[in-house]
Amino acid sequence: MLMKTSLALVGSVTMAAAMTGCSGYGQPTAASSSSGPGSATPPPAAPAAAVCNAQPAQFAVGQNSTSSVMESARARSGAQLARILRPGQMITKEFDAQRLNLEVDASGRIIAVRCG
Repeated sequence: MLMKTSLALVGSVTMAAAMTGCSGYGQPTAASSSSGPGSATPPPAAPAAAVCNAQPAQFAVGQNSTSSVMESARARSGAQLARILRPGQMITKEFDAQRLNLEVDASGRIIAVRCG
């Protein structure tokens, strides 16, 4: 009988300790809340996402799709990334407001510039 009571007590203490360890999950730490109640600072804002604007990159139409032309078009458009779309190439259909698409002909000359 004493053995069963001891095991039950040990199990209860173990369960209580485990639950206590999780009770503060997601709560501010003492260091971040030491400045007093109501004075918690919000987390820093994420940097604004770059949104593509194809108009400034239209200079590239008619030029060869070199890496320097592609990078210059990307930078002028404000896009985070750029890709070259070749004739017959399979592409993803999802719209990405941060991507510049440079459509080229069979010779590699840029024929269209658009975002997405």
